[in-house]
Amino acid sequence: MSRMKQLLLLSLLTLVFCSSGAAQDPVPSPTPLYGLQGVLIETLDGKVVSAQNETEQFNPASTLKLATALVALRTLGPEHRFATGVWTDGVLDKNTGVLTGNLYISGRDPSFHYEHGVLLARELNKLGIKQVTGDLIVAPGFTMNFSGSAKRSGERLYDTLDTARRPAEAMRAWNYERTLLNDKASLETVPSLAVMGAVVVEPVAPTAKLLLTQRSSKLIDILKVLLCYSNNFMAERIGEALGGPESVRQRLTTQLGLGPDEIRVASLSGLGVNRISPRVMMKIYRELRVELKKHGLTPAAIMPVAGVDPGTLEDRFTGMPWRGSVIAKTGTLVRTDGGASSLVGQMRAANGEILLFVIMNQRGSVWRFRENQDYLVMLVQNSRGGPKAFEYKPLMLTMQLSHTESTVASEEYEPPSQPN
Repeated sequence: MSRMKQLLLLSLLTLVFCSSGAAQDPVPSPTPLYGLQGVLIETLDGKVVSAQNETEQFNPASTLKLATALVALRTLGPEHRFATGVWTDGVLDKNTGVLTGNLYISGRDPSFHYEHGVLLARELNKLGIKQVTGDLIVAPGFTMNFSGSAKRSGERLYDTLDTARRPAEAMRAWNYERTLLNDKASLETVPSLAVMGAVVVEPVAPTAKLLLTQRSSKLIDILKVLLCYSNNFMAERIGEALGGPESVRQRLTTQLGLGPDEIRVASLSGLGVNRISPRVMMKIYRELRVELKKHGLTPAAIMPVAGVDPGTLEDRFTGMPWRGSVIAKTGTLVRTDGGASSLVGQMRAANGEILLFVIMNQRGSVWRFRENQDYLVMLVQNSRGGPKAFEYKPLMLTMQLSHTESTVASEEYEPPSQPN
């Protein structure tokens, strides 16, 4: 499609929006937009408000994370927690608190961070363990602080467990979380576990016995943080639990009744060259709404609320009364496909109407694309009397990842007298 035709379509789109109602809060017209654009805006019952290149395929960038979230919720469920297991092949001297043997860590929790490492030290202290004579052995796939390296993650955990080696950042994260949780008892002592050996990456030994299991916050809370900050690492790790990009693509194709070429998934974070049309993305968003509703949830439970939640939409739609009137996922790739930007979600108008939208742009300035996306959304809201905030009570995102649970393997740790 020629650049002139693209600009003409954008102008016609503006006229349709402006003619459908009186604008309550005038929106300044942006400068001409250069590049490719796809738009689909619908009412909740499926009536098309506006469409432009809605069947053409674009790079969705990070809005593809909505597809990852949909498959994750359907496969794992919103209450799912990622487990981190702590094991040992050693013997504990309860008088000295010394565990003679190795300590093993297993699990693939994408949200495991400094504060969760300190929490492990506290739980092991409760079992009477203060020192480990052997190695800290982390299973392949273990991650900490969004690191893709099990070795580096193990080294960070090694330091975080021991107060003599613990980074100041780890202690700040622990104190901040405990303060938010009003856990005064945990702030009265400093958890510490010294491991005397090295950090090794190996599977858990068959002879090891489970000491305790630490479970992450619920998937629904992890998704909220992931989508607000558009965390690529967390999206990819959750995607691995779903079988990877091709597995997710096949599930979407089957569950949404898509043709074999209607969606192309290179990564589950949205990095790289992915392909999807506004029409298919609208199907994904509608299915996500349905899945959330099954569990008594709304899109705000996992997606950023513009101008309210921190992250990618913190500085968009901030003017009164637009703040809180848009719930959406952004997507940005500065270089791929000549610059790609997307905005997918829902808006609320003063007349109480909720409209769903997909706006995709590429081959141009991502900053101009974002300006244009906001412009189009606000025009639609103004055509229906102006914006109106969604009912939403924000929660500090730090709290979203602090709802961990720990379960001791048995009431009293008694290692076997000989290997199993």
